[in-house]
Amino acid sequence: MERAARRETLLQQFRVGSPIARTLGLVLSFTEDDGAVIHMPYNADYDQAAGAIQGGMYGVVMDAAGWCTSAVSRDETALPATAELSMHLLRAVHGVGLRAEGHLLKAGKRQDVVEMFLYNDVTGELVGHATGTFVPSERISSDVRRRRRTARD
Repeated sequence: MERAARRETLLQQFRVGSPIARTLGLVLSFTEDDGAVIHMPYNADYDQAAGAIQGGMYGVVMDAAGWCTSAVSRDETALPATAELSMHLLRAVHGVGLRAEGHLLKAGKRQDVVEMFLYNDVTGELVGHATGTFVPSERISSDVRRRRRTARD
Protein backbone atom coordinates (compact mmCIF):
# COMPACT_ATOMS: atom_id res chain seq x y z
CA MET A 1 0.00 0.00 0.00
CA GLU A 2 1.35 3.44 -0.95
CA ARG A 3 2.40 5.61 2.01
CA ALA A 4 -0.21 8.34 1.37
CA ALA A 5 -2.97 5.71 1.27
CA ARG A 6 -1.56 4.06 4.41
CA ARG A 7 -1.62 7.42 6.23
CA GLU A 8 -5.27 7.95 5.22
CA THR A 9 -6.21 4.45 6.40
CA LEU A 10 -4.54 5.05 9.78
CA LEU A 11 -6.15 8.48 10.15
CA GLN A 12 -9.57 6.88 9.58
CA GLN A 13 -8.87 3.98 11.96
CA PHE A 14 -7.67 6.42 14.61
CA ARG A 15 -10.74 8.67 14.33
CA VAL A 16 -13.33 5.88 14.14
CA GLY A 17 -11.79 2.72 15.54
CA SER A 18 -9.81 3.91 18.55
CA PRO A 19 -11.94 4.26 21.70
CA ILE A 20 -9.06 5.77 23.68
CA ALA A 21 -8.45 8.40 20.99
CA ARG A 22 -12.11 9.39 21.08
CA THR A 23 -12.24 9.40 24.90
CA LEU A 24 -9.15 11.59 25.26
CA GLY A 25 -9.86 13.75 22.20
CA LEU A 26 -6.58 12.74 20.56
CA VAL A 27 -5.95 14.07 17.06
CA LEU A 28 -3.50 12.33 14.69
CA SER A 29 -1.55 13.86 11.83
CA PHE A 30 1.69 12.96 10.03
CA THR A 31 4.84 14.85 9.14
CA GLU A 32 6.23 14.74 5.60
CA ASP A 33 8.65 12.00 6.67
CA ASP A 34 5.80 9.85 8.13
CA GLY A 35 6.38 10.69 11.77
CA ALA A 36 3.11 10.62 13.71
CA VAL A 37 1.99 13.72 15.58
CA ILE A 38 -0.59 13.30 18.35
CA HIS A 39 -2.34 16.29 19.94
CA MET A 40 -4.17 15.86 23.25
CA PRO A 41 -6.29 18.85 24.29
CA TYR A 42 -6.17 19.90 27.91
CA ASN A 43 -8.77 18.33 30.20
CA ALA A 44 -8.67 19.09 33.94
CA ASP A 45 -9.95 15.56 34.61
CA TYR A 46 -6.45 14.29 33.73
CA ASP A 47 -4.66 16.43 36.34
CA GLN A 48 -3.08 14.99 39.47
CA ALA A 49 -3.49 16.53 42.93
CA ALA A 50 -0.83 19.22 42.41
CA GLY A 51 -2.66 20.50 39.31
CA ALA A 52 -0.31 19.18 36.61
CA ILE A 53 -1.27 16.62 33.96
CA GLN A 54 -0.82 13.14 35.45
CA GLY A 55 2.32 11.40 34.13
CA GLY A 56 0.44 8.39 32.80
CA MET A 57 -1.20 10.69 30.26
CA TYR A 58 2.27 11.57 28.98
CA GLY A 59 2.81 7.86 28.37
CA VAL A 60 -0.49 7.40 26.54
CA VAL A 61 0.23 10.26 24.15
CA MET A 62 3.84 9.21 23.48
CA ASP A 63 2.85 5.56 23.03
CA ALA A 64 0.17 6.57 20.51
CA ALA A 65 2.72 8.62 18.54
CA GLY A 66 5.17 5.73 18.54
CA TRP A 67 2.55 3.18 17.55
CA CYS A 68 1.27 5.30 14.65
CA THR A 69 4.82 6.01 13.47
CA SER A 70 5.52 2.28 13.38
CA ALA A 71 2.17 1.43 11.82
CA VAL A 72 2.52 3.83 8.88
CA SER A 73 5.65 1.96 7.76
CA ARG A 74 3.79 -1.37 7.60
CA ASP A 75 0.95 -2.72 5.53
CA GLU A 76 -2.39 -3.75 7.01
CA THR A 77 -1.35 -7.38 7.47
CA ALA A 78 0.88 -6.58 10.44
CA LEU A 79 -0.16 -3.79 12.78
CA PRO A 80 2.30 -3.20 15.62
CA ALA A 81 1.95 -3.99 19.29
CA THR A 82 3.89 -1.99 21.88
CA ALA A 83 6.51 -4.35 23.28
CA GLU A 84 8.52 -1.87 25.34
CA LEU A 85 8.24 1.80 26.28
CA SER A 86 10.87 3.72 28.23
CA MET A 87 9.85 7.23 29.30
CA HIS A 88 11.42 10.28 30.85
CA LEU A 89 9.01 12.86 32.26
CA LEU A 90 11.01 16.08 32.08
CA ARG A 91 8.65 18.88 33.14
CA ALA A 92 5.19 19.30 34.61
CA VAL A 93 2.48 20.73 32.36
CA HIS A 94 -0.32 22.85 33.85
CA GLY A 95 -3.53 23.79 32.06
CA VAL A 96 -2.54 23.21 28.42
CA GLY A 97 -2.58 20.36 25.92
CA LEU A 98 0.22 18.03 24.89
CA ARG A 99 1.76 17.24 21.51
CA ALA A 100 3.83 14.10 20.85
CA GLU A 101 5.93 13.47 17.77
CA GLY A 102 7.27 10.08 16.74
CA HIS A 103 10.43 9.45 14.72
CA LEU A 104 11.30 6.03 13.34
CA LEU A 105 14.85 5.17 14.39
CA LYS A 106 14.95 1.67 12.91
CA ALA A 107 12.43 -0.26 10.86
CA GLY A 108 13.03 -3.97 11.01
CA LYS A 109 11.37 -7.15 9.87
CA ARG A 110 10.55 -8.19 13.45
CA GLN A 111 10.49 -4.89 15.32
CA ASP A 112 10.60 -1.12 14.92
CA VAL A 113 12.35 1.25 17.29
CA VAL A 114 10.71 4.66 17.59
CA GLU A 115 11.72 7.79 19.50
CA MET A 116 9.00 10.08 20.80
CA PHE A 117 9.21 13.69 21.97
CA LEU A 118 6.45 15.29 24.04
CA TYR A 119 5.85 19.04 24.03
CA ASN A 120 3.77 21.61 25.85
CA ASP A 121 1.32 22.33 23.03
CA VAL A 122 1.32 26.09 23.74
CA THR A 123 4.97 26.95 24.45
CA GLY A 124 6.60 24.13 22.48
CA GLU A 125 8.78 23.29 25.49
CA LEU A 126 10.03 19.69 25.60
CA VAL A 127 8.30 18.00 28.57
CA GLY A 128 8.83 14.28 27.92
CA HIS A 129 10.90 11.81 25.93
CA ALA A 130 10.45 8.11 25.21
CA THR A 131 11.77 5.29 23.11
CA GLY A 132 9.64 2.32 22.22
CA THR A 133 9.85 -1.05 20.54
CA PHE A 134 6.89 -2.01 18.38
CA VAL A 135 6.42 -5.55 17.12
CA PRO A 136 4.22 -6.34 14.09
CA SER A 137 1.36 -8.67 14.88
CA GLU A 138 -0.86 -10.29 12.26
CA ARG A 139 -3.29 -11.21 15.06
CA ILE A 140 -3.93 -7.53 15.86
CA SER A 141 -4.53 -6.83 12.17
CA SER A 142 -6.99 -9.72 11.81
CA ASP A 143 -8.85 -8.58 14.97
CA VAL A 144 -9.16 -5.06 13.51
CA ARG A 145 -10.44 -6.39 10.17
CA ARG A 146 -12.96 -8.64 11.97
CA ARG A 147 -14.28 -5.71 14.07
CA ARG A 148 -14.66 -3.59 10.91
CA ARG A 149 -16.69 -6.32 9.18
CA THR A 150 -18.87 -6.78 12.29
CA ALA A 151 -19.48 -3.02 12.53
CA ARG A 152 -20.62 -2.89 8.88
CA ASP A 153 -23.04 -5.84 9.26
